Amino acid sequence: MTLEADLKDGERGLVIFAHGSGSSRRSPRNRQVAAALRDRGFGTLLFDLLTPDEDLEDARTARSRFDIPLLAERLSAVVEWARTRPVGVFGASTGAAAALVTAAARPQDVAAVVSRGGRPDLAGEALAVVRAPTLLIVGGRDLDVLSLNERAAARMTAEKAIVVVPGAGHLFAEPGALEEVARLAGDWFARHIKG
Repeated sequence: MTLEADLKDGERGLVIFAHGSGSSRRSPRNRQVAAALRDRGFGTLLFDLLTPDEDLEDARTARSRFDIPLLAERLSAVVEWARTRPVGVFGASTGAAAALVTAAARPQDVAAVVSRGGRPDLAGEALAVVRAPTLLIVGGRDLDVLSLNERAAARMTAEKAIVVVPGAGHLFAEPGALEEVARLAGDWFARHIKG
């Protein structure tokens, strides 16, 4: 099995992106955040969690995008490959749950997690096991997801923070919203990824 990926090296460690439901490594939102992180010296790796065939099937069934164990298994394999350098994981939507499951399974390899409009609640029992400092970024108008993030954070024992971007919706499409996500993520990774 081959997963498609885009890798850019940096001096401050590597941030691996786990995209969300129905998205891919070509997500313009994740690419914008990745570019901002590279400007701060981080390497970035954007990769597709599903193969092209799986992606086509998922477009019809929407089944694989919610298969958190499958997504986490794929993400964990990438973290294993990258483990010679400090690693952070940036997860969006269901990718945030995969990031947290991976962080729980590989505490020695994942230095920090950032979630953008994520579904950390889907990480289930892994939430209490995560040791990586975790930042949950939610749009101020994304009330249902904010509630899910608050409940998930309450189950976590690791360092965590919820930051609400005022006026932003689920996709952070409002002017300046994604720039704020990138700034928050960059600050979090700069604080927690040493390398």
